[in-house]
Amino acid sequence: MATSNGPVLLAFWVSPVSQRVRITLAEKGIKYEYKEEDLFNKSELLLKSNPVHKKVPVLFHNGKTICDSLVIMEYIDEVWPDKVKILPSDPYQRAQARFWADFSNKVCECGHRLWQKKGEEQEAAKKEIIEMLKLIETELGDKKYFSGDVFGFIDIALAPFTSCIEEVTPKIVAWAKRCLQRESVAKSLSEPGKVYEFVCFLKKRFGFE
Repeated sequence: MATSNGPVLLAFWVSPVSQRVRITLAEKGIKYEYKEEDLFNKSELLLKSNPVHKKVPVLFHNGKTICDSLVIMEYIDEVWPDKVKILPSDPYQRAQARFWADFSNKVCECGHRLWQKKGEEQEAAKKEIIEMLKLIETELGDKKYFSGDVFGFIDIALAPFTSCIEEVTPKIVAWAKRCLQRESVAKSLSEPGKVYEFVCFLKKRFGFE
């Protein structure tokens, strides 16, 4: 699937991994068509285009389908090399970027457990997120962004999870504020109030209250 205006992104408005792709496209200045997916009533388009995981995001470009947010981010970076680069050119730094971006998926998984659990299990998930953020903070150090002065792959991978950030990681808190000052991030993330309302809806719908 593609249009005369470029690629098409199949996504869900509150999905952090979908937001990664939106930030990447915005950073690159790439025009695209956005298609909202109903994850409670998955479309034939989603089921056919991502038959393995049946999840968003999915990018359609030049008649081809690309799945998984981090894979899509790399694809975009390679297909539009004349735009700003989000992956480092140095092989070691590029490997590190991939490692920490993949680690951010664990933050996402733990965040899901946080709202799905109660009592001791919820507290355990919260402690796990804090420990993960402390590890990530060690990687950030005193740098402006994870790659230094350049907003890049790790930053984009982590930016949608800023709502999970705890005050116990002050350097990450400061980094998150810098990210939110970027237009690509601010316009791609959902409003915190709407996210909270959606999480409350999910908890009620699936009996996690």
